Amino acid sequence: MLYDRAKIFVQAGAGGDGAVSFRREAHVPRGGPDGGDGGRGADVVLVCDPSLRDLQQFKRKARYKARRGGHGEGSNRHGASPDPLLVRVPPGTVVEDVEGTLRFDLTEPGQRAVVARGGAGGHGNKRFATSTRQAPRFAERGLPGEERWLELRLKLLADVGLVGLPNAGKSSLLARLTRAHPKVASYPFTTLEPVLGTLEGEDRQIVVADIPGLIEGAGEGAGLGLEFLAHVERTRLLVHVLDLAPLDGSDPVESFRTVEAELAGYGHGLAALPRILALSKADLVPPERARAAAGEWRERLGEDVLAVVVTSSATSHGIDELAAALLRHVPSEQPAPEEGPELALAEHRVYRPGDDGGFRVERVGEGRFRVSGPRVDRLIARHDIANEEAMRYVEGRLRAMGVVRALEAAGFEPGDDVELGGVVFELDPGAPFA
Repeated sequence: MLYDRAKIFVQAGAGGDGAVSFRREAHVPRGGPDGGDGGRGADVVLVCDPSLRDLQQFKRKARYKARRGGHGEGSNRHGASPDPLLVRVPPGTVVEDVEGTLRFDLTEPGQRAVVARGGAGGHGNKRFATSTRQAPRFAERGLPGEERWLELRLKLLADVGLVGLPNAGKSSLLARLTRAHPKVASYPFTTLEPVLGTLEGEDRQIVVADIPGLIEGAGEGAGLGLEFLAHVERTRLLVHVLDLAPLDGSDPVESFRTVEAELAGYGHGLAALPRILALSKADLVPPERARAAAGEWRERLGEDVLAVVVTSSATSHGIDELAAALLRHVPSEQPAPEEGPELALAEHRVYRPGDDGGFRVERVGEGRFRVSGPRVDRLIARHDIANEEAMRYVEGRLRAMGVVRALEAAGFEPGDDVELGGVVFELDPGAPFA
């Protein structure tokens, strides 16, 4: 089976904690603080690997956790920052998080996308030494790494897509054009998953995809239409395969309109792709009827198609003509990827909505306030609130950030309860701090 969808959970590594340490050596009085910083946690990075063909590996493993940073140590030794955790995906993979805050499109071999950033390491106590605080007995904790659920969808990277109703002869045509071996039988059935084949030219190759048969309503999700149509999005040319001798006696004109309506209804530019019309199963009708049908279709479609080719997979009639048309009309070079927000996300940090560094003060009861905001939450997460010296430092940082001023403007009085980062305690900003 072709696994073209998967859902995985990624968790970046947490940052290492800073160390509380003092230099203690003989003949070195008052050595001072020498606690090192914690290392940064490892990122989770998706890498486009051309050796992969589908998302089957994620059926066996759906959770990926990167290593945490090392803790700081004495003698100013910093914790290690481990290498990123690389998760390999096939070309054509579209990555989105379930909240819709980021999106990556990995099409080129070697392309990388950072989907979860490692947490920053905490500072050791040496970082907090000042002229008035010469022996700090506190350090920062490391921050947790980002974590999120990701949805992966594979869209085949094919140059040509064969489309048509079920049993139109697409699989037989692909087997004749390429070395692919899709299921072909003498009884009616439809392919259940896309199949790729390579058409060899004198100096180039093009990839042809057999897209499973479309039914009416496929563009709105009927059957497996949306899954099938997604694989046509990246193609640069479509071959509409039309049965000259349908077993159910259906009208070829109506069959053609049905498929074209589904392509147009799905959107994503499919209606604008160049077309070649392949009239299949010519061996089942008299030659003069096949020639007449080709003339009628050329007159009916005009410039809407690049060519109308009569084919027979049973006798190989028209196969060389169709192959030559494909090699002639598919551009030699792939279009350059557009520079947009999706590619830019791979180079820069993805910020969650509202992560602007601000804060909000609100009264939640008599003598009780709540302060919320990313910077405030990070400040509380980094420090041990049970450490009196660390708490004095936090109060100083809150004053410098303007939080104390905002609390006083909201009616705060010393001794009131304040909730910061999910922790409730009494805040007395009037007390001296170093």
